[in-house]
Amino acid sequence: MIASVLRSRIVKGQLADGDALPRQEDLLREFGVGKPALREALRILESEGLISVRRGNRGGAIVHVPRVANAAYTFGLVLQSQSVRLADLSEALKRIEPVCAGLCAARDDRHTAVLPRLRELHEQIIDNLDDEVAFTRLSRHFHEELVASCGNQTMILVIGALESLWSRQEVDWASRARAAKVFPERGQRRAGVRAHERILQLIDRGDVAGVERQVRVHLEASLLYALDPDEQEIVRPGDLPDGAPPA
Repeated sequence: MIASVLRSRIVKGQLADGDALPRQEDLLREFGVGKPALREALRILESEGLISVRRGNRGGAIVHVPRVANAAYTFGLVLQSQSVRLADLSEALKRIEPVCAGLCAARDDRHTAVLPRLRELHEQIIDNLDDEVAFTRLSRHFHEELVASCGNQTMILVIGALESLWSRQEVDWASRARAAKVFPERGQRRAGVRAHERILQLIDRGDVAGVERQVRVHLEASLLYALDPDEQEIVRPGDLPDGAPPA
């Protein structure tokens, strides 16, 4: 019951991200329970990733509002436990992300709610064309923003989690590829930039079918080069941001 009440306060915004839970003495007084019951309630919330408990003289519980990154970490653990390969994740994104891009193009408010952020990222990508890791990270932000701007909250959460999970794999790959001097040459990076320019033009025109085709072709050309066909890597969850435990 205690965990349920506190969980409700977190998800409803009554307790904001980074807030400290009330003092132990105040919670004990509010709920009229003993310390063992309160400690168990906090363990439940901690296991769900909604709080992190600090021990010691300056101890206390800090609130963590649920985020896409937490869902991505949990998805990653599940996929890793089932030995799902990166190729499987990339196939899912190639089929689903174009739908999100089409939804972006279909939005009546796309010129104010979609294109400004995408164009800002596009300029940053161009500015970092010669920094392989930064180029990869910003390119992934561009694709994550296509999903985040689609307007469907369920797709933003579920597909956004998969995008976040893939981005971790690809940025890690970019670091290794740069160190091994096998990162795709500048001409290939320029081709990716031109593909993004075409995506922006199609969204601007509201061409749903056209942008879905363009994104699909672009992903076919870009996602696969991050995969080593000999290793057939398995999906890894990476690190959870801010040290908060996952669900």
